[in-house]
Amino acid sequence: MRDLLERLLAGAPPGAEPLTHVEELPERLAQTAAWPAWAPDTLLERLAANGITTPWTHQIAAAEAAFGGQSVVVATGTASGKSLAYQLPALTALLEDDHARVLYLSPTKALAGDQLRALTTLGIPGLRPATYDGDTPIDERDWVRAHANWVLTNPDMLHRGMLPAHGRWASYFRRLRYVVVDECHSYRGLFGSHVAQILRRLRRVCASYGSAPTFVLASATAAAPAESASRLVGLPVTAVSADGSPHGATVFGLWEPPLTALRGENDAPVRRAAGAEAARLLADLVIEGARTLTFIRSRRGAELTALGAQRLLREAGLAELVPRIAAYRSGYLPEERRALEAALTSGELLGVAATNALELGLDVSGLDAVVLAGFPGTLASLWQQAGRAGRSGSASLVLFVARDDPLDTYLVHHPEAVFGRPVEATVFDPLNPYVLAPQLCCAAAELPLRPADLEMFGGPAAEAVLAELVSHGILRRRPGGWFWTARERPSADIRGSGGPPVAIIEAATGALVGTVDAGAAHSTVHTGAVYLHQGRTFVVDELDLDESAALVHPDEPNWTTSARDITDIAVVSTESSVRHGPVSVNFGTVDVTNQVVSYARRQISTSEVLDEIPLDLPARELRTRAVWYTVTPDALLAAGIAPADVPGAAHAAEHAAIGLLPLFATCDRWDIGGVSTALHPDTGEPTVFVYDGHAGGAGFAERGHGTIVEWLGATRVAIASCECVAGCPSCVQSPKCGNGNEPLDKRGAVLLLDLVLSFLRTSSRRTDSARPGGLSRATRSPLRDDGVAAGPGARDHLTGTDDRQP
Repeated sequence: MRDLLERLLAGAPPGAEPLTHVEELPERLAQTAAWPAWAPDTLLERLAANGITTPWTHQIAAAEAAFGGQSVVVATGTASGKSLAYQLPALTALLEDDHARVLYLSPTKALAGDQLRALTTLGIPGLRPATYDGDTPIDERDWVRAHANWVLTNPDMLHRGMLPAHGRWASYFRRLRYVVVDECHSYRGLFGSHVAQILRRLRRVCASYGSAPTFVLASATAAAPAESASRLVGLPVTAVSADGSPHGATVFGLWEPPLTALRGENDAPVRRAAGAEAARLLADLVIEGARTLTFIRSRRGAELTALGAQRLLREAGLAELVPRIAAYRSGYLPEERRALEAALTSGELLGVAATNALELGLDVSGLDAVVLAGFPGTLASLWQQAGRAGRSGSASLVLFVARDDPLDTYLVHHPEAVFGRPVEATVFDPLNPYVLAPQLCCAAAELPLRPADLEMFGGPAAEAVLAELVSHGILRRRPGGWFWTARERPSADIRGSGGPPVAIIEAATGALVGTVDAGAAHSTVHTGAVYLHQGRTFVVDELDLDESAALVHPDEPNWTTSARDITDIAVVSTESSVRHGPVSVNFGTVDVTNQVVSYARRQISTSEVLDEIPLDLPARELRTRAVWYTVTPDALLAAGIAPADVPGAAHAAEHAAIGLLPLFATCDRWDIGGVSTALHPDTGEPTVFVYDGHAGGAGFAERGHGTIVEWLGATRVAIASCECVAGCPSCVQSPKCGNGNEPLDKRGAVLLLDLVLSFLRTSSRRTDSARPGGLSRATRSPLRDDGVAAGPGARDHLTGTDDRQP
């Protein structure tokens, strides 16, 4: 694979040196184990008939724990056969007891479909697997409830369709032996917090029917898998993380696209787009005959990368290779997806550009190379995608191509951040009151909540939320517990969409093109936005918020659009405040007011900003959690930052900090937002805030608070090591900045972070001093509507951006 990498380098533009680091990962040999004595011969025969003759050690260790009634998480690499770890005990239970039942949960329908096909292929006598999701026809649902003994579904359907109707599922829940939670590392943030409470509701309903199922969780390699899994299901969980599967040697290269002659916003240098670079690499790898999968962050990007690679092949006079490259993304029909997988596995297709979202549902093996166009959000996802290469045990090549942003740039210049550290721990907060409130209502509607149930749902935090629900007349407190008395069922938006979806309608025909979550509508389907749906491009003519509709027309513009917004922030309460000389570090609850004010049009081929167009959209409010630090003006002046330079220094430090936080928490930069101010009315000092982009918080800001020295240290290095002079997208510029990336002071940001880090690292004063009147975590209320204003003139001081995905 070294030779292949050298040939790829030879195709780089003259003078460019894109390869910043090469890591050679050694081959891993298989570690096998004997089949357990309790496994039925019938099952072993069917496994052997399907090519599974010798299990690996981690499969048997996890299966033994589950068979013994111990909830277990198997956290090993991609293609390590985690499915067998839960299939072995679960299928044994079904073969030994025709009344036993298994419930399988996956984050995507595609993955559930793959598992259904795998189970069906085994041909186990008496096995009756079936999917139960939003696509299941109504007339089939009764059969699934009455006859299926392995139901494959997702948390959304469990939440909306199964638990509220548990009486119709009584027989199934009564006999439930195993609950499989696949790809459990994907349950993070707000969604993960809701799933944790849904699983507690499942346990409570099962207990009411006399069952106590064993949980078997499958996860990508992750930090503290037992702790994360235990927090997810609310039970003690044993971890199996020693991977016994074989994997071929891997050459892993970090690749930084070269600078171009173009100039970006505020005359900043612009690098070649990661998608364009990935298209060139994909074409070169196909010419080499290497079966290659390229991961792109967007559906449009996947299509453009495949088209770009095909164009390069035509220009090289290799038109016969063009049909051997395709895009693979959501929106395809299942049979189209299966055909693409089969074509890639067989070698008919040599190159595929796929969206990151399909990393969980992709079923291909034997790949020679993987190209990652941009950091996928977490190290866990990076290794999951990289693991697609060499899945059959052969040697492989992986290339990580950096986008022009602070985190990607940091990673390609600091390989120890990729290869020398464990993956992140999954971050979610089951005690978020904005999660607890609707989930407790759902639980009370299913079965009255008894005092003995509260420990399962969060103890004092649950009790405090219940008191709020009772005071607002939402639940009724009686001697026996808490009751839901309304006629309609309670609801909970578990994916944080923020209200009813906005319909996307083709104006000329009235045809429904698709929908978008209400929370994302302002930034994705505003007037003038370019919207991509299943390979077709539309331009939005009008966003009607009152009717929850966006009117569009088909078009093929040569630009993309990105919304820009401004943000105000007010401190509601401070849970932790530690003073380190002139620097304070704080964590607590804030009110955020956000407004999309304009959008920029960027040329597709170069990412060059063509223009910026104003918008007139209403502001939106959010109560959430934040970490913030302050510095006294005198300390800033002594550090060489003049008062006039403070806004630009804080603004640049904020942008870069948002970009680097995903290195320490399992979030994407779109999950978080930030605000910086030269004088905040609530702190009385220059302040930099980073907050969770979901109501009540998602745990990301809290993780940043807990690792603030490491986080800000990496931020400082990312800025200082960037080769630009005054700031660029690789260090301090943000594509969503409502201030047009003005002012930004790269030098001032380095001085500011040096000052903050010097006091954080040397101060011996580590005593928390909570502010008077601060609310404790247990008393955070999701029902308060008396939001605190940001203060007179606050916006005049704000020089920040809300980088989250609304």
